[in-house]
Amino acid sequence: MNWDVRDYIARVQAAGQLKEIKGADWDLEIGCLTSLLSKQDNCPAIIFDEIKDYPKGFRLLTAPTSNPVTLCITFGLPVISNTLELLEVLRQKLPVWQGAASANLPTVVKSGPVMENVYSGKDIDLFKFPTPRWNELDGGRYIGTGDAIITRDPDDGWTNVGTYRVMVHDKNTLGFHMSPGKHGRIHYEKLHARGKPCPIAVSIGHHPLVYRVGCLEFSPGIEYGLLGAIAGSPVPVIQEDITGLPIPADAEAVIVGWCPPNEFREEGPFGEWTGYYASKGRPAPIINVERIYHRNNPVMLGSCNAIPPHEDSYYHSVMRSTVIYSEMIQAGIPDVRAVWLSNVGGRLLITLSIKQRYAGHAKQAALIASQSTVGAYMGRYVIVVDEDIDPTDTQEVLWALCTRSDPEKDIDIIRRAWSTPLDPIIRKPATAFMNSRAIIDACKPYEWMDEFPQEIKIDEAVAARVMQKWGDILKS
Repeated sequence: MNWDVRDYIARVQAAGQLKEIKGADWDLEIGCLTSLLSKQDNCPAIIFDEIKDYPKGFRLLTAPTSNPVTLCITFGLPVISNTLELLEVLRQKLPVWQGAASANLPTVVKSGPVMENVYSGKDIDLFKFPTPRWNELDGGRYIGTGDAIITRDPDDGWTNVGTYRVMVHDKNTLGFHMSPGKHGRIHYEKLHARGKPCPIAVSIGHHPLVYRVGCLEFSPGIEYGLLGAIAGSPVPVIQEDITGLPIPADAEAVIVGWCPPNEFREEGPFGEWTGYYASKGRPAPIINVERIYHRNNPVMLGSCNAIPPHEDSYYHSVMRSTVIYSEMIQAGIPDVRAVWLSNVGGRLLITLSIKQRYAGHAKQAALIASQSTVGAYMGRYVIVVDEDIDPTDTQEVLWALCTRSDPEKDIDIIRRAWSTPLDPIIRKPATAFMNSRAIIDACKPYEWMDEFPQEIKIDEAVAARVMQKWGDILKS
């Protein structure tokens, strides 16, 4: 795979999956256009150019993985248009990629495209990049929404590549937010506890695969190796000379600096993936920027949150579903047929289908899913259905929920589980961010499922015959 985002853009354009928009205003228009387009089925990737107040060629890419085709291009997969088929392919590949991560560690190189322009000191100006105010109540302009923040554990030396929101305060200062428990936050908290600043690199333009891996929860330090395993070639990185952090050599733009202890500025509010503003503006850590690297005519990568489904929804549903599935298999849960995180509910609603093999199988599967790496953080509902139900089909899931579950017997509550300040149901201020989880068994009762009423079915042969005879009417 070519690590250049420009190669990705050429590929999605060739596939008819790129929409070019010229002349949009960075103030609200880019966010509004992205949100409206992402409500459409199979939203293409969107590239903004000739942005108000900025020269032609300083571009912004959004919605890079909002449908199965663009997601497949991002991951270098053959194009698959059916979501369940894509889930199965990723389910098989993810453990292989994870297993190959240690053999695909990044390759250190001396230079790369990101070094075409280097700015330090008085020449630093963060406003040279077309940074949107995405939504009306946002507390500022957010340069980091499709970003990859690079930090290093001060004890063990492993590198984290994660996506966290980053706001521009002024020409050489950034503010950022990392939720409690996230790897990047653990890194700066360790250093701040020792009275030391934390070195940070923020990549704001790169191949969408870098962003997409940075969005997900994996074991510590795996991201760069996982990227190499997925792409089939190690990520070329440059040992950045101010922070010592490895930055992607093929990135479009990277900002580096230091996060000092005990220095805060108001950050936010920011419209989040839940469709809400999770909090008001509040003091947050800062990054004192010491250097900017960028390519000629850089392509930034951005993401606009809205009421779901939005541009990020599809990708997060597919990939987080795949991660949960893999962890359930690793935990020894048999006959898991499919897992789906709703692209409206996000991580708040997990549906999984199983073929029941023993009494308690459904409950066991639900509990494991609820406390998996993905499910444990700000989950809300887990619904288990039988193998005849497509978990990606909301109507089928609701039918199973309404007809195969008894609220008195089939709903259990887990209390005091891991949540986040982003959780809109937690009233702020709060001293701890915890929530409850509903486990719903919407499977036929195991002990008498053979006696359960027979559902109405249309015979496949009859359906094929009717489609052949009346297809034009059915499709109109």
